[in-house]
Amino acid sequence: MTDPRPSLDLPWTHVDDLYVDGAWRPAHGTGRLPVVDPATEETWGSVPDASAQDVDDAMAAAVRAFRSGPWPRMTPSERAEVLLRMADEVEKRAEALALTNTRENGSPIAETSGAAANAAGILRHVASLAAWLEAEDVRPFPAGGAETVVRRDPVGPCVLIAPWNFPINLMVIKLAPALLAGCTVVLKPAESTPLSIRFVVEAAEAAGVPAGVVNLVTGGGAVGEALVRHPDTAKVAFTGSTPVGRRIGAACGELLKPATLELGGKSSAIVLEDADLDAMAQVLVRSSMRNTGQTCYISTRILAPASRYDEVVDMVTATIAAGRQGDPLDADTVFGPLATERQRDVVVGYLDSARAEGARVTTGGAAVDGPGYFVQPTVLADVTPSMTVAREEIFGPVVAVLRYETLDEAIALANDTSFGLGGLVFSADPARALEVAEQMDTGSVGLNFFASNHAAPFGGRHDSGLGVEYGVEGLAAYLTFKSIHRRA
Repeated sequence: MTDPRPSLDLPWTHVDDLYVDGAWRPAHGTGRLPVVDPATEETWGSVPDASAQDVDDAMAAAVRAFRSGPWPRMTPSERAEVLLRMADEVEKRAEALALTNTRENGSPIAETSGAAANAAGILRHVASLAAWLEAEDVRPFPAGGAETVVRRDPVGPCVLIAPWNFPINLMVIKLAPALLAGCTVVLKPAESTPLSIRFVVEAAEAAGVPAGVVNLVTGGGAVGEALVRHPDTAKVAFTGSTPVGRRIGAACGELLKPATLELGGKSSAIVLEDADLDAMAQVLVRSSMRNTGQTCYISTRILAPASRYDEVVDMVTATIAAGRQGDPLDADTVFGPLATERQRDVVVGYLDSARAEGARVTTGGAAVDGPGYFVQPTVLADVTPSMTVAREEIFGPVVAVLRYETLDEAIALANDTSFGLGGLVFSADPARALEVAEQMDTGSVGLNFFASNHAAPFGGRHDSGLGVEYGVEGLAAYLTFKSIHRRA
């Protein structure tokens, strides 16, 4: 990282406004939140820390737009046309969005350069669900003589809260179905990544989303709590840590508000004895260390058969060690910094505990001297199921390799966790891999690769959350149902 970084001419750095009721307007609050580049530790931007008045104004705008504005009264097909225009507008902003995202959270530019295209893909797929939303649903009484018309109505003003690791896509998977359903929204990005989401808001405005339908406030945890507990909030969708998700879930339970919570993970990759390790190496980083390990669903526990344990450790070590770490703005960088100083310190603490509990470091294992919040990509061998690094979500560039003797033991190890978000099975036998996947207690499993499908539900079990996103199931989370009974 000795070469000078390119000059970055970004449209938003130090901003004073929030987006409320169809306009960028100055915040009422005087507090500020810094935006720090994790690769340089430079404070390069700042945003308002919204006040209680700002929260009330945003919610009031969302309520007005829902109760008396045109958006909920448009047909789903009409709203879908706006989403399609919004997808085009997001793609027009791809380069600036990617650069801003990388400077906010240190994600390699190779990762963030696809954020706009992925967000546009989500918008377009959700728009394609308009026909499902419009389809008439009439159900006869079992005894005959009458029938029920089932109506799907928007749930109301929604609060959407996204984390810092994928600040665009994890917001858009909430925003797109909420909009198609006819809801209005208030967006609250993570406090360390508050600028890149402005491109999405700008795209919504350019696409013709009416005033008050999309609102944006920035701030810390107090702002999020105020939005969750606001009396006009009809639903909350949150992606983030399990501890914060518990607090939001408790508040929504107390207030009887529906919530979608996509939380942490500690997923496993089960390597069967017949697995092709060369093929596994090709997908290992994306499956087990995507975004410098700051991805909720990745399989950071690799379960290897005793007969091939050393072979698997050697392959994983060589693959991870070969990944280039450095400036996230370099297109060849595989591993960037951790997103925040706090997260860097958390990961280093886990590495210390791994050594103390008897794990063997085969590559990496330490923080990198600054500037920047870098931790070496690390592989831990001889990890046992009781070790802290085998049980808790690390959220950094650390993967642990555990040994199993029988397939039943491997499945039991994979399920011996409080989480249940992702998972992998590596095998040359597709039928056998499917059989193993069906025994894993988790929301999603990949066979020899892992990826999210916009058309299929994605969500966690147990401590990994409540509800799902994507697919018609994710759209249904923004609907409330009414049954109208009539004589046949």
